[in-house]
Amino acid sequence: MKRDTLRTWAVRLTYASIAGHLLVGALLPLVANAALLDGYHHGIESAFWGPVIPAAARAQQVWWISLFGPTVQAAAIWMGALAWIGDRQRSAFAWGALIAGIVLWAPQDMLISLRADAWIHVWIDGVAVACMLPPLVYLLCIDRARATQ
Repeated sequence: MKRDTLRTWAVRLTYASIAGHLLVGALLPLVANAALLDGYHHGIESAFWGPVIPAAARAQQVWWISLFGPTVQAAAIWMGALAWIGDRQRSAFAWGALIAGIVLWAPQDMLISLRADAWIHVWIDGVAVACMLPPLVYLLCIDRARATQ
């Protein structure tokens, strides 16, 4: 596969990951209290409260998840701007900034989730990192190499 074609696919995969963040962020406030998530909520509540879960725990958890949605949306917008700059200008700096954000976020998020025994979060983080880092590292390397030629 030609280098430019591979670069195009890496950029598209990056944009798809960003679009996924935007979509999930938009959906979180809408589905935070859905019955489909009862098992998830119960697992988190049990991790923090044990067998005696206060009635207000669910409301507080739904509020936090709903609040997190716009945060994810905003991060997606910032990631999208960096990806656009990286794509248009072939900027290794933009790809590096996206990588730095993921490398800063993921280990902390995973550690916090592990401390709360929230394995579903660890798995989601792992999938996000596995989907996002490889194309970004490729883009960083290819655009940095091109800039030094």
